[in-house]
Amino acid sequence: MGYYDDHGRTGRNQNGPKKSGYFLASLAGMIIGALLVTFVFSNMTDTFKLNEDNQETTQPSTKTKNVSLDVTTDVTKAVDQVENAVVGITNIQSGNFWEGGTAQPAGTGSGVIYKKAGGKAFIVTNNHVVEGAEKLEVSLADGTKVPATISGSDIWTDLAVIEIDGKKVKDVAEFGDSEALKIGEPVMAIGNPLGLEFSGSVTQGIVSGLERAIPVDINGDGMIDWQAEVLQTDAAINPGNSGGALVNISGQVVGINSMKIAQQAVEGIGLSIPINYAMPIIDSLEKYGKVKRPSMGVQLRNVNEIPAYHQQQTLKLPEGVIDGAMIEQVYPDTPASKAGLQELDVIVKLDNEEINDILELRKYMYTHKKVGDKMEVTFYRNGQKKTMTVVLTTEGMM
Repeated sequence: MGYYDDHGRTGRNQNGPKKSGYFLASLAGMIIGALLVTFVFSNMTDTFKLNEDNQETTQPSTKTKNVSLDVTTDVTKAVDQVENAVVGITNIQSGNFWEGGTAQPAGTGSGVIYKKAGGKAFIVTNNHVVEGAEKLEVSLADGTKVPATISGSDIWTDLAVIEIDGKKVKDVAEFGDSEALKIGEPVMAIGNPLGLEFSGSVTQGIVSGLERAIPVDINGDGMIDWQAEVLQTDAAINPGNSGGALVNISGQVVGINSMKIAQQAVEGIGLSIPINYAMPIIDSLEKYGKVKRPSMGVQLRNVNEIPAYHQQQTLKLPEGVIDGAMIEQVYPDTPASKAGLQELDVIVKLDNEEINDILELRKYMYTHKKVGDKMEVTFYRNGQKKTMTVVLTTEGMM
């Protein structure tokens, strides 16, 4: 394009060639840039594909595998040692009229095989498991059911011994030393809670207490007749566990599970009869069918149940003497009658042990004396303190 300068001359646009250079340079830059972008994008794409391929190649397999673990601990060893010696016991009694009078299972419990001899196997359990039974059936660990008979039972200690044919019995439990137990020591309870459906159940806990004295009403009259000496554990014990084994970490039976405290808001208090306490009872039940306990031959009444008027006017007890065991009746030809004890005598001491009630008198005699032993009896008669010696027998009461 032409233009006019200041001087009126005509000529070409002086900027023309310069603008063309800029345009060519820009075009070349655009082409080079496009090539570079294409090259870089292509490389990046290849890189991404390579990474994806690598990830697919190196990513671990998600296939599920079954893993078998051989877990053996002191607990599993202990359970394995004794579990086959713990059995189920079914108490069978006649039904009522509406049930047709046929024999029906009245309850189930547990037991521990502790001995094989003379073709028989002997099982220790609780008295309340076999009480009132017309027939007994024992379920072995393998499910075999065999009939059983009662060798002997004892209401005071809640222990019983039954026997079965020993042909199918392979395992016998080993008794440990309950006096060596320590609070906090691990123990396991083995039995049949809630019946045979849960046979061989194992619960674990610790020894929570030693030498617990639990009051027991034997005859259901609301009066305390006995104090059971038991171990306390927090291993779960439920109905049906009665008669089963409390086992230490060595697989030894250290207690016979007997009861639990099931009051509202109470949890984890199970009770077991110490095996050292149970062993002489078991031996006596097996040999004699009963426990041969010493007796004086008297019937007693607690002094603290007698009105204060009769304590002073009838018994003529000195002031301050408000406890003891009063003799209500002396049976003929018994140690008491032969020693010269009389009705209304108030016993306050046996040997050197003070006696405050019938429970303490019974406990002293049953745990410290045996048949044939001599025992000093200190008592009040008409306000006078006297002492006599009796020779204990198994005849008569108390």
